[in-house]
Amino acid sequence: MFNRLHLLTRLSVVTGLIVLLGALSGCASDAEIAAADGEQAGTSAVETPEGGDNSAQGASSTGVAIDSRWSGRPIAEVLSDSSSPLSTRVFYFGFDSSTISPDDREALTQHAEFLSSHPDLSVTIEGHADERGSREYNLALGERRAKGVERLLSLLGADKSQQQVVSFGEERPTAQGHDDSAWHFNRRVELLYTGY
Repeated sequence: MFNRLHLLTRLSVVTGLIVLLGALSGCASDAEIAAADGEQAGTSAVETPEGGDNSAQGASSTGVAIDSRWSGRPIAEVLSDSSSPLSTRVFYFGFDSSTISPDDREALTQHAEFLSSHPDLSVTIEGHADERGSREYNLALGERRAKGVERLLSLLGADKSQQQVVSFGEERPTAQGHDDSAWHFNRRVELLYTGY
């Protein structure tokens, strides 16, 4: 009996140390990233393209290739370049959902890498909803969407101090209709870089 208790105590201590080391490492696991956007663990958070010529690309700290042709260019130019993944700054959501799509995670990974390499930059993360539901519910839904993006950016390396979350709910629609196509465009999160 004593040997079993002694073994369980040792096992608990070792497990605790492993958990502590994982927490101190500062690296986001796929499970943490998936949890940040409401998915089940085990889903790959970031997929990189297979094959192809990566000679003009370098791997970022997140494992996603960053195109070197954007390094050294003015920030305003990089953010407005339509061939840059950073030009994608509006992310759409399903009805009553705050789950970030795999394609959006790829673009958000690039934004996180960009923010972490430019610590002087800041971004406002605006959450929006369509007109269905009460005003209070839509404000909360917009906030959930924006906070999900904030968590993902933080897990991928962007500093929390660089990010500000705000929800407008249904108050700022981009599409004025009252049908599915208009609602689709109103269910979104927008990244607004301060000064750009």
